Amino acid sequence: MTRILGLGNALIDLITEIPGDESLTALGLPKGSMTLVDAGRAAAITVLTEKYPLTLKSGGSAANTIFGLARLGIHSGFIGKTGRDALGDHYEKELVVSGILTRLIKSQTPTGRAVALISPDSERTFAVYLGAAMELSADDLQGSHFAGFDHLHIEGYLVQNHALMVRALELATQYGLTISLDLASYNVVTENHAFLMEIILKYVDMVFANEEEARSLTGLEPEPAIEAISLLCNTAIVKTGKEGSLIRRDGNTLRISATEARPIDTTGAGDIYAAGFLYGLSKGHDLRICGNIASLLAGRVIEIKGARLADEDWEDLMPRIKRIAAEG
Repeated sequence: MTRILGLGNALIDLITEIPGDESLTALGLPKGSMTLVDAGRAAAITVLTEKYPLTLKSGGSAANTIFGLARLGIHSGFIGKTGRDALGDHYEKELVVSGILTRLIKSQTPTGRAVALISPDSERTFAVYLGAAMELSADDLQGSHFAGFDHLHIEGYLVQNHALMVRALELATQYGLTISLDLASYNVVTENHAFLMEIILKYVDMVFANEEEARSLTGLEPEPAIEAISLLCNTAIVKTGKEGSLIRRDGNTLRISATEARPIDTTGAGDIYAAGFLYGLSKGHDLRICGNIASLLAGRVIEIKGARLADEDWEDLMPRIKRIAAEG
């Protein structure tokens, strides 16, 4: 059985529905992006949006993927950093209850949080105060964190800490783990382009990107972009929203149709897509089955608020996942 470890920012998501994109303009946040903010600006954004509907969820890109994998029955673990506070305790409890092996490092700095602003068209824009998550450093990572796992899944938001990324990739390689990287946000890709190209080519086996991130990395539209990315790693995945996704390996590209859905909130769609895809691979399924499972999960998560599917969602999805696998 494949054992999958996640590495990422341990954040609490404050999911807020906004009435229009004017709110984003007023807050100085580019639509669809992830913008890092300090504690003061995070507080100001919270005050300016407190009149809108709010949902509180534990989050973080890699953690969302790991939570999904755990619900799919995959032996999973997570490395992150939280504060010694109520939010940090809540975060750790959710990991433990979900059966995820916790590798949380604690800090006196408050637990990080992500204000997810949901536009009427369901697009999400993040203003992120990393808090304790930002303090996760190369020195925090030990070989024992990676021992016993077969695969490492890293979120691209960590790429801004070059020393941390290199340390994680070196340890994963040393302990024989394969590696997947989710590019996470187009502006992060743009700001760290040269470094990303270097580490993908040297360490990464699989890249997940949406079309904006793929464009930022390659300067190309999805189909030529996936060809370019596949020259850097073994498997490339480019998600194209309602058009579905593209998967490329060994010179062959597959197109996977999107699952029909009524979108409410796209938060976590890419994260749960990665969970479905990695689950399929862990079970030895071919790429088309992996893509179809990933598409099914992504289609369901955009129909709810937040990145975590409820128990009743999983009860409905598991038989459908089994049918996809059986039908090939």
